[in-house]
Amino acid sequence: MTPPVDPTGGGTRPVKVLLAEDEESFVDALVVGLEREGFSVVVARDGAEALRCFDAHVPDLVLLDVMLPKLSGLDVCRSIRARSSVPIIMVTAKSTEIDTVVGLEVGADDYVAKPYRLRELVSRMRAVLRRTPRDLMITGTLPAATPVALPASEPPSTVLEVGEVRLDPDRHECIVRGTEVQLPLKEFELLEALLGSAGRVVTRDALIDRVWGLDYVGDTKTLDVHVKRLRSRIELDPSKPALITTIRGLGYRFEVPRRR
Repeated sequence: MTPPVDPTGGGTRPVKVLLAEDEESFVDALVVGLEREGFSVVVARDGAEALRCFDAHVPDLVLLDVMLPKLSGLDVCRSIRARSSVPIIMVTAKSTEIDTVVGLEVGADDYVAKPYRLRELVSRMRAVLRRTPRDLMITGTLPAATPVALPASEPPSTVLEVGEVRLDPDRHECIVRGTEVQLPLKEFELLEALLGSAGRVVTRDALIDRVWGLDYVGDTKTLDVHVKRLRSRIELDPSKPALITTIRGLGYRFEVPRRR
């Protein structure tokens, strides 16, 4: 079995996965399946052990069960996300919308509900790894921006500005009503897609393809949660969004201010 592509681009070492799961029969089957797919697996059987293993082994991806002893998967996710942007996939026996939303709200990149097929899980794992910046996979955290002197022939960057929202993709900078707003990568890409089509409806499928990739196999609730989080950062009143509006049955639209 050919190992998954090294996310650091530095060779063909197996992708290291931290599996946080306390059901022993499930652990055994999953470890065998993932190792057959070429992954290297580190197992933690409770939340506290998961955090220790994360620090000790610096995994490339975390598979995190929601229901863990000692410390819940949600708390583990919050702790990891506070210091790292490594991809996290939540695994849950529950499939209700509230569980999904909470998991994504605390920083998970995706989720799968038990029971699931190994092929589906591996597909999602490969998808989040492909979407993850190389520097993140090397260090586990997104690096600070480093100023670079561009050649004279380099074309100017495309800055998107609509109303009181200004987005500079090259600088990863977002200014809202004169104040810089820090946006996680996915929310930044989502806002970029909406601003680039300001005044027009962008369908849900188009946004998912743009931000999560054509090979995304997850639930569309992921998009809704990220829109909600983005609104909380840029709207004056997130409960009554005026910038990013929902077009029922179609998608979302970034509103262009009317000229007076």
